[in-house]
Amino acid sequence: MTKNIDWKNLGFSYIKTDYRFIAHWKNGRWDEGELTQDDTLHIHEGSPALHYGQQCFEGLKAYRCKDNSINLFRPEENAKRLQKSCARLLIPQVPIELFIRACTEVVKANKEWLGPYGSGATLYLRPFVIGVGENLGLHSAPEFIFSVFCCPVGAYFKNGMQPSNFLISEYDRAAPAGTGAAKVGGNYAASLYPGKLAKERNFADCIYLDPKTHTKIEEVGAANFFGITADNKFITPNSPSILPSITKYSLLYLAKERLGLEAIEGDIYIDKLDQFIEAGACGTAAVISPIGGIQYGDDFHVFYSETEVGPITQRLYDELVGIQFGDIEAPEGWIVKVE
Repeated sequence: MTKNIDWKNLGFSYIKTDYRFIAHWKNGRWDEGELTQDDTLHIHEGSPALHYGQQCFEGLKAYRCKDNSINLFRPEENAKRLQKSCARLLIPQVPIELFIRACTEVVKANKEWLGPYGSGATLYLRPFVIGVGENLGLHSAPEFIFSVFCCPVGAYFKNGMQPSNFLISEYDRAAPAGTGAAKVGGNYAASLYPGKLAKERNFADCIYLDPKTHTKIEEVGAANFFGITADNKFITPNSPSILPSITKYSLLYLAKERLGLEAIEGDIYIDKLDQFIEAGACGTAAVISPIGGIQYGDDFHVFYSETEVGPITQRLYDELVGIQFGDIEAPEGWIVKVE
């Protein structure tokens, strides 16, 4: 059974579901955690998450398959990335077993909120950790909360994939040796203003260059960049200040193993965009957003087309989405079944 929802017209916004998972770290350990129907967190006014940004989060999805089973896509990789974010912010790491159990329990408890196969809808999961408790000085929190909630979200592309245009930002997303590789709220808060400026000029979002030299592409808004060359190379930026996207690493694998491309993490110089015949942004929400063109100063560079999706980009999208929904065989360990 599924909820009576217009699944075809769902967007990407908060919808209260029935249950969420919450665990607490006190006295040097995480408790077992539990499901709750309370969608409001009760935290101390001095919590370091509020004042000093001691928090991090993840994002992943559950997918309903043709046989009505439910897939989680690479949750162990999300768990590992959350651990790295925690370590960067002096937050006690959430054990992988606890992370996956929390996600699984939330999906099982809210499975009626997961749309039917073929609707394009998925169940988006948002795990997060925040530092809480009485505090005023600049130091790590005395206690922490780990929680996972979920929301049904619709197909990202309502009318099929459409290329979007992007603007090179004059702002930096993260410092050269800062928190760019961690999934922390501060990185996203800092991106709101540059993103607003780009949208005011009718671009989908902005693209950030490397913070040290401003010569290489790093991030596309809240997503990773990739380009495809005429000699069959799939190239994505390599930098210590880029968030290590699970979608990106999945595409690197599929580009090499399924499409026979040469998969490379390397430098993508802003003045050498003409080497790419296709380009895109990748992340959990859209999987792939094709890039039509990039505005850099007075120059506007078009890749494959401003209106049509490139054939290799389309093949990568179809392959990955097919794996996520269980229509194409997944590489070993990529899928966790929610039983």
